[in-house]
Amino acid sequence: MESKSFFKSWGAERVSSDEVRFRLWATGQQRVTLRLSGKDIEMTRQPDGWFETQLSGVAPGAEYDFVLADGTAVPDPASRGQKGEVNGPSLVIDPEAYVWQNTDWQGRPWQESVVYELHIGTFTPQGTFQAAIEKLPWLAENGITMIEVLPVSQFGGNRGWGYDGVLLYAPHSAYGTPDDFKAFVDAAHGHGLSVVLDIVLNHFGPEGNYLPLLSPDFFHKERQTPWGAGIAYDVDAVRRYITEAPLYWLQEFNLDGLRFDAIDQIEDPADKHVLIEIAERIRAEITDRPIHLTTEDCRNVTFLHPRDEKGQATLFTGEWNDDFHNAVHVLATGENHAYYQDFADRPEQRVARALAEGFVYQGEVSQQSGEPRGVDSRGQPPVAFVDFIQNHDQVGNRAQGERLVSLAGVERTQLLLATLLLSPHIPLLFMGEEYGETQPFLFFTDFHGDLAKAVREGRAREFEGHAGHEGESVPDPNDPQTFERSKLNWDKPQTPEGQQWLALTRRLLQLRQQHIVPLLHTAGGHCGRVVNTAPGFLAVRWDFPQGTLSLALNVGDQPQPIADLPGETLFAWPQQTPELAPEAIVVRLDKGAAQ
Repeated sequence: MESKSFFKSWGAERVSSDEVRFRLWATGQQRVTLRLSGKDIEMTRQPDGWFETQLSGVAPGAEYDFVLADGTAVPDPASRGQKGEVNGPSLVIDPEAYVWQNTDWQGRPWQESVVYELHIGTFTPQGTFQAAIEKLPWLAENGITMIEVLPVSQFGGNRGWGYDGVLLYAPHSAYGTPDDFKAFVDAAHGHGLSVVLDIVLNHFGPEGNYLPLLSPDFFHKERQTPWGAGIAYDVDAVRRYITEAPLYWLQEFNLDGLRFDAIDQIEDPADKHVLIEIAERIRAEITDRPIHLTTEDCRNVTFLHPRDEKGQATLFTGEWNDDFHNAVHVLATGENHAYYQDFADRPEQRVARALAEGFVYQGEVSQQSGEPRGVDSRGQPPVAFVDFIQNHDQVGNRAQGERLVSLAGVERTQLLLATLLLSPHIPLLFMGEEYGETQPFLFFTDFHGDLAKAVREGRAREFEGHAGHEGESVPDPNDPQTFERSKLNWDKPQTPEGQQWLALTRRLLQLRQQHIVPLLHTAGGHCGRVVNTAPGFLAVRWDFPQGTLSLALNVGDQPQPIADLPGETLFAWPQQTPELAPEAIVVRLDKGAAQ
């Protein structure tokens, strides 16, 4: 694996060993000057709005801005790295300077994936790429196979979730340099860990976004997303910026995949949807290792996740399955406000359907929206669904950022953890979940002035009148303590409770890799079915070419029969009994019951 660069349409690109081309699309400007290492150089304007200049003798690390006719200096929207914060100068980066150590890395198959979602800023006390490297042996030893990093594109301030990025090609400077992120990916590969990155192509954040000033045509004036103006994906320069970003991250940082945030907000009138174009390019241009592409989409669609005759993903690999989480959450806690109302009626039946078929809503009318949602997902293989019982969104978008263990208790949360890790879907753990972390994960930002006031007041309004949040004081997102409270407590794994929880996680993941993963390589659609449900109880089975896997979960108050589940017991918690007692789970495997 060699250091390599991706040649971008935008920004500073080395065209030879001694020359750098600077390029900016700015249809809203008649004159743009490049300020490079303190010297101003006039850029040539093309009729289509591109400004360009090519210079020799530009050293890596040189600082540069684009200066507008009114004297405003702005960073490069396609900056590979910033000197500091988002409004400051960009840096000329040599993308081939990093020397990769684990050059024999060839990736891991999707079926082996146990995803670990982490936020660089709160994963360690230091909150940097380099500090996170020190924890990689821990993840590998515990059975994690894939790290999913929350967005790292440069955003306003130092603290934030990353979903307000504005410089889509620049790793956030508070976390480290581009080479620091490469070192993190490199070290992960050395421990057998894949790394995927969460990227946001549906909007730009509110601070440091100069694109409306540079090129108003970058956005559709008539369409809004929940976070601001919709992006004009059908405009050539915009489409280049958006479609090249995923390829850039995969190629220059040797990532193993990407997670695409809130793709339901990516509206594209072009003949070929921009997401399909992105996936096709990735599949065609990166062939030296498996690339895993997942989507988050509240519509419950499957058209982006087709399989070929061999069962391989030809576009996107998997879909975040919020339906599974929502049904599990209602079953565990009884909460039924907001979007949970769609899962409040017979939640055990809804969890069972999610396990057996993928989506809970497959065209049924949502009580919350009053509109049909979803399509038939029974034909999708189990590995098309990424399941979780908590994640950054579901924890962090609670007023107090509580994790599931704080809401449902230790015993029930551990039952649901076993359900997650021993199902044939792809499991995702939120950082700290492996040892029962109880620290909250709150919504935090680092804005100032009017923007900070608007975010603070908006967050407080968001929870006014919400059931379960009456009388609460919502933490101020801009208070540094809100960020500090969200950091993992690395003393917890050393406690007796943390050790017990960690032992359970390791055991479950060992069972998964040994017994369940081998079933998934040939697993197709229509393999799951609901065996039985009762209040608080569900039983599901999946028939694979290599055998039958079955799972029964009981969080009700009555014992339930499980004699009709075939095979030998793979796992029982807290212990094996003829009937499934309340607050218990059993998983069985019958290798003789092949299809």
